[in-house]
Amino acid sequence: MAVISISSQDQFTELTTTKAGDKLLVLYFYTSWAEPCVAVGKVVEALSEERCNKDVVFLSISAEEHVEISELFEVSSVPYFIFIRSGTILKELSGADPKEFVKILNQLNAGDSGANTNTEKADGDAPGSPLTGNDDEPEEAEETEEQLNERLKKLTQAAPVMLFMKGTPSEPKCGFSRQMVGILREHQIRFGFFDILKDENVRQGLKKFSEWPTFPQLYINGEFQGGLDIIKESLEEDPEFFQHTLSS
Repeated sequence: MAVISISSQDQFTELTTTKAGDKLLVLYFYTSWAEPCVAVGKVVEALSEERCNKDVVFLSISAEEHVEISELFEVSSVPYFIFIRSGTILKELSGADPKEFVKILNQLNAGDSGANTNTEKADGDAPGSPLTGNDDEPEEAEETEEQLNERLKKLTQAAPVMLFMKGTPSEPKCGFSRQMVGILREHQIRFGFFDILKDENVRQGLKKFSEWPTFPQLYINGEFQGGLDIIKESLEEDPEFFQHTLSS
């Protein structure tokens, strides 16, 4: 079955409820500008055409165009996958790791999830949303400083413009984050974001990584640009700051 591109919330609701039945649903959240999504999208398309996946329903969802769906599943970065059967989320995968995606797809398509029916999130090699385990799940191994720094490096490069903020663009959790989102939108800058309230390792690690103690933090082409005040000052000095920095 070919990948179905979601064009409206009504279509999404129909496909995931009345028409889904007990089929395995794979929700693939992406954006057109995030480079990792290009390669991952091709993998999803190829897998959807394989005979062994003929009963799997693959849905591709633009995280930017369908914000209400993204917020429903708390998607804070892309690529992001959610595996559902009979209205139950079986697994969630953040990041652009095709091997991990194929592994989970094969397990669930074969009816062997390797997990209970509670939500389970996996973290791929590429940047994505933080892990959120259940209270009765085994505790995961602590992330070493080297592993965290590598993850932070990938996160800061996940999009040409990356904003690390409190909350989401549609629901900022602090006034400074709200102002930064407003500035980016005012200048029509497309940006990726990461909600630091969902990952304490990222929240604390990024302070050391950027040598900047507060949030929001803005990265352009993987380089730290500053917090709210510095971005405001940069725009006062150069109204074309974003364009010049992106092209440098």
